[in-house]
Amino acid sequence: MSLSPADEPSRLLVAFAVAVVLGAAASPVSAQRRALEVDDLFAIKSVGSPRVSPDGNWVAYTVRTTSLEDEKSTTRIWMVSTDGDEPLPMTSESYSASNPRWSPDGKYLSFTATRNDTTSQVWALDRRGGEAQQFTEVEQGVAGYEWSPDAKRLVLTILDPEEEKEEEEDEKENKPRDPWVIDRLRFKRDGRGYLTGDRHTHLYTFDLASKTLSQITSGRWDESQPAWSPDGKHIVFVSNRTEDPDANSNSDIWIVAADNTDQGATLLRLSDYEGGDSQPAWSPDGKWITYVTDDTDPRFSQLSVNQLAKVSAEGGPRELLSPGLDRDVSAPQFTYDGHGVIVSVRDSGERYLAKIDDAGRLTRMLEGEHNMSAFSVSPMGVIAAVLSKPDLPGEVFLLEGGEQRQLTHINDELLQGLRLAEVTNIHFPSRDGTEIEGWIFTPPGYDSKLRYPTILRIHGGPNGMYGVGFNFEAQFLAANGYVVVTTNPRGSSGYGEEFSMALWQKWGIPDFDDVMAGIDHAIAQGYSDPNRLGVGGWSYGGILTNYVITKTERFAGAITGASMALLIANFGHDHYQLSNEREWGLPWETREIWEELSPFNSVEKVVTPTLIMGGEQDWNVPILNSEQLDQALRRRGVPTQLVVYPGQPHQLRVPSYQKDRLERYLAWYDKWVKNASKPVADGE
Repeated sequence: MSLSPADEPSRLLVAFAVAVVLGAAASPVSAQRRALEVDDLFAIKSVGSPRVSPDGNWVAYTVRTTSLEDEKSTTRIWMVSTDGDEPLPMTSESYSASNPRWSPDGKYLSFTATRNDTTSQVWALDRRGGEAQQFTEVEQGVAGYEWSPDAKRLVLTILDPEEEKEEEEDEKENKPRDPWVIDRLRFKRDGRGYLTGDRHTHLYTFDLASKTLSQITSGRWDESQPAWSPDGKHIVFVSNRTEDPDANSNSDIWIVAADNTDQGATLLRLSDYEGGDSQPAWSPDGKWITYVTDDTDPRFSQLSVNQLAKVSAEGGPRELLSPGLDRDVSAPQFTYDGHGVIVSVRDSGERYLAKIDDAGRLTRMLEGEHNMSAFSVSPMGVIAAVLSKPDLPGEVFLLEGGEQRQLTHINDELLQGLRLAEVTNIHFPSRDGTEIEGWIFTPPGYDSKLRYPTILRIHGGPNGMYGVGFNFEAQFLAANGYVVVTTNPRGSSGYGEEFSMALWQKWGIPDFDDVMAGIDHAIAQGYSDPNRLGVGGWSYGGILTNYVITKTERFAGAITGASMALLIANFGHDHYQLSNEREWGLPWETREIWEELSPFNSVEKVVTPTLIMGGEQDWNVPILNSEQLDQALRRRGVPTQLVVYPGQPHQLRVPSYQKDRLERYLAWYDKWVKNASKPVADGE
C-alpha cells in the first residue's frame, strides 16, 4: 500500500497555525481556550499497542474511543507511515479490534476481533487490498496469538471449551442456576467471580494453509506468553506447573516443540526460581532466552524489584543481566544484533526505554521526561513507542538516534482548545528525612499570591506510581479551582527495593508520614490554604485515605474508593488470600498484625466528612469494607455517604458510572473543602 505525497505548502501552513496556537499564551486564540470538563474524559482517545512492520516503514496501533451515549468503548486498528504521513484506519467502527500483528513476510496485518456474532477470532488484512478475512474459527474464542517466523502458522492461546449446560433454557423457564461448587484455594477473581470447573488455557498451533488446529500443551495448568524460536521449531512460554498453583506465585519459563505430538508431555524447563519468571523473548540466533524474574523471596513479590535475566535455550544456569539496577524492568527484547536487550524501566515517576548490553551497562535510549506505555522494535531496529507527558495523553512516537518524532496527533484538536493545569515536579523530606517525590497541579490562571483549596490524591497499589504521564483526574480537579498534590510514598515502585519494602507489614505508617509531608511542602511553598484541605484515592489510595482520617483532623473532606478498613473482614472474601497470608500471616496465628494495621480499629478518631464508594461486584477490595466503614461513621455522626455502583468490579467499566464518580468527587470536595469561598491571600 502506498500514499501520495502530501501537499508540502499546506503542511507548512498547518504546522505554522499549530505553532501559533500552542506558543502564543497571551494570544486571542489562547484566551478562547476553556477549562477541562468531565465529558472530556470520553473525548480523549487512548492510543496503544504499537507494532512496527517488518520493513520498518509502517506502525500499526490501536485507538480506543468511548461513547457515553452508547455506554461502551470501541477499539480500532490504525497504521501510519514512519515518514509521518496521514494515518489510515484499518478496521471499522462497527466492532472492536485489538492485538495488531504484522506477518513476518509483511503480507498481512492481523488482529483479534469479535465480529458477526462470533467469539474472539484472528482476522487479517491482506496489504494488497480487500476486506479482512477470518483466519480462525475456534468455538470458545482465541485469547492470544503470535506468527511463526515463516508466516505459515500461528500459535494460539485457547481456554478449554466449557461443558455444555442448559443454563440459558433454565433461565427462560425461571429455573434456578446450578450452585457454584468450590474445591480450590484460589476461588474467586475480580471481574470473573467464582472460579469453578477445571478449564485451563493451553497452546495450539494453527496452519494457515490447511486450517489445521493442533494442541501442543495440555494438563491441569495454564500456559501464556508464547513466543516462536527464530527457526520456527520451538515455542517458549510461561506456566506454573507446581502441584498446587493456587498455593504459590511461581511461574517458570518452558519450551515445547512446535510440532509436538504428545500435547506437552515432553517439555524443557528453563527456570527454577520459586517466584515469578515471565515475559520470555528469543535472541536472534535462537541460542538464548531473556526474561524477567523477581529474584527475591517470593513472600515479598508484591513489593520487591524484579531483574532481567537470560538462560540458554538448551537449559542451564540463569545469568542476571542487571544485578546493579535497583529498578523494575519489563517487556525485554533482544536487539537486532543480539548484543543487548531493550527493556522498559520504571524509575522515579517515569517509564523509559533502555538498552542493557552484554556487560550489564544500561543506556537510556530516549532523553526527556515521559511515560512510555508500550513499544515495538522491527527486525532491523526501528523503534516506535507510545509516550505520554503531563500535558499530552499517549501518542505514537518514532525513536531515532536518541530523538523522538511524533507520528500520531490523535488528541491535538481537543488539546488545542483546553487550558490545562501547570504541573510542577517536587522533592521533599518525610518526617524521618527520606526524600519523597511528587507533583503539584495548579489551576489554569493560578495566582501565586493566593492560597488555594488543595486535594491530596493517593495512588493505588500500594506499589503503584504517579509520574510524568497525563493525569486526567488531577487535571479535572485543578480545572475546577483546586491545587492537586500527588506523591509517591514508600511502597511505590520506581525508587528501589528498600523504598518499596519499607511498607512491608507497615501499611499506613511510613506512607502516612510521606503523604502528609507532601501537603506540608505545598503549604510551605505557598500553594495551599491549610484550612481547606481534602484527601482521597481509589483502591490502596482509598485504604491510605482511611489511615489518614484516623490519624489527623487536618482534612476538611475525604473520599475513599474501593478501600478496606477492617483487614480481618477480607480473609476468605477477597481474591488476595495468598499475598495477604504471606504478609500478615494467618489471622488465627498472627491476629495482632491484622488488628494493628486495621484503620477501622481507630474509627472513633474520625471527624472528617467522608464519601465512600465502590463496585457491587468488586472481589479485589469487596464492597463489604465500604459498607462497614459507612456504618461506623454513620453511627458516630460523622457526615458520610455510601455510593455503590451496580454490577461493577474493582475498576468501573460503565462510562456513565465513571462520569458519575468524577462529578461526585467534585461535589463532595466543593461542599466540604472549597465551601464556595474564594482563594485567600497569602498570610491571611
